Amino acid sequence: MAASHFTGLTAVADVIKDLDTQIAVLTKKKLQDLVREVDPNEQLDEDVEEMLLQIADDFIESVVTAACQLARHRKSSTLEVKDVQLHLERQWNMWIPGFGSEEIRPYKKACTTEAHKQVRSRARWPPTFQGSHFPHTADFTL
Repeated sequence: MAASHFTGLTAVADVIKDLDTQIAVLTKKKLQDLVREVDPNEQLDEDVEEMLLQIADDFIESVVTAACQLARHRKSSTLEVKDVQLHLERQWNMWIPGFGSEEIRPYKKACTTEAHKQVRSRARWPPTFQGSHFPHTADFTL
């Protein structure tokens, strides 16, 4: 079935759900191969394999659903790579290289505000709790 036959995002999501029973993105064989790449001596329990396969399926379904919502939000009936990328980047902090823009993604350093720096500079470590109900000898003052 060609993707050009679909006119709406709902159709895409429905087809993915229908194909879910026919085609698995991650099969047991692929999962076992991946585990062997990480550790050739590792063997997953059958229940663990099933759980990981279910988690992967749920993740894919949630990403596709959210990406369809983003496409719908931009008033498009076509799901594009940028919709999936945006969802993965914003919700999962994931960037998949090789798809769409080839720009180098800078590492995002956590923003430290001046107020946070001041609080950290006044904090003493290790903290002690003077006059509290704690029997510890620690004192934490700001």
